[in-house]
Amino acid sequence: MSLTAFGRYPQLRPRRLRQTPALRRLFAESRLHPSQLVLPLFARPGSKIRKPIPSMPGAFQLSPDEVVREAAKAASAGVTSVLLFGIPRRKDLTASEAYAGNGIVQQTVRLLKKELPGLVVMTDVCLCEYMSHGHCGVVRKTARAGTRILNDPTLKLLARTAASHAEAGADLVAPSDMMDGRVGAIRRELDARGFEDTPILAYAAKYASAFYGPFREAAESTPQFGDRRSYQMDAANAEEALREVALDIEEGADAVMVKPALAYLDILHRVKSTFGYPTAAYAVSAEYSMVKAAAARGWVDERGVTMESLLSMRRAGADIIITYAAVDAARWMAEA
Repeated sequence: MSLTAFGRYPQLRPRRLRQTPALRRLFAESRLHPSQLVLPLFARPGSKIRKPIPSMPGAFQLSPDEVVREAAKAASAGVTSVLLFGIPRRKDLTASEAYAGNGIVQQTVRLLKKELPGLVVMTDVCLCEYMSHGHCGVVRKTARAGTRILNDPTLKLLARTAASHAEAGADLVAPSDMMDGRVGAIRRELDARGFEDTPILAYAAKYASAFYGPFREAAESTPQFGDRRSYQMDAANAEEALREVALDIEEGADAVMVKPALAYLDILHRVKSTFGYPTAAYAVSAEYSMVKAAAARGWVDERGVTMESLLSMRRAGADIIITYAAVDAARWMAEA
């Protein structure tokens, strides 16, 4: 039979390529490396604190000194980037601790850059952890319209937060709120404050997902009323994701993200194929926790399922993968 019968990609004796691990590695189309992984870390005030997160085995709320310790461990395994989330000492209706000069994220960034200057420190820019109501924006209650999340007043607070992170030394800021126009507002504020070179990784296609449950326990950010469907994306929509990504790029995003990852690989692939921009995938808390829970019961091979999942994200188009399993994955790569 002519090779043209197979179309563009003829099958040339595939079984021969599968004979040895060395040959399989040689012909692999997608590869994972520890430098492509980002470890999320949760910082809280205090010293020598390692508070376990029950729904996320192996993950902790950490005081700044313990964040440094955890980041150093990750760096020694080859994971040279972290993404910081903050749990403040107090919450209020204006998220004042989010942009405080001595806020928990700002403190932790300064300490990380002092102790581990080669580490890439990314910061999550959102208000939900700092708001007493747990939503990502400013809230207004009216008799006529009920409770509303106010988009434009929120942008000012997000911009202040991003600038305070950059001033503390963050290498990259990552707005995750999904308010309209926030990338542009942050870009203008950063530029006005002299941080023109601080890049923005936009959570561009962030879905209102049931996969965030363990994270909300970890970040203490569960909404006190309603949900986030009015400003995060509907799981049914794909074209909307492309529009959201296009808007963020136009506003000045340097890289874009799809979140969650595993249930949205089709979106990840379309975003990378359409725009060709640096693209991140966030392997979210429930993806991590479900594997941990099943592995603890002997139902799945934790290493095999984790590595296959991460590889699927790379195959779909992710340049960067944010994962709570980053250190384990790096160790497994070294052992392969």
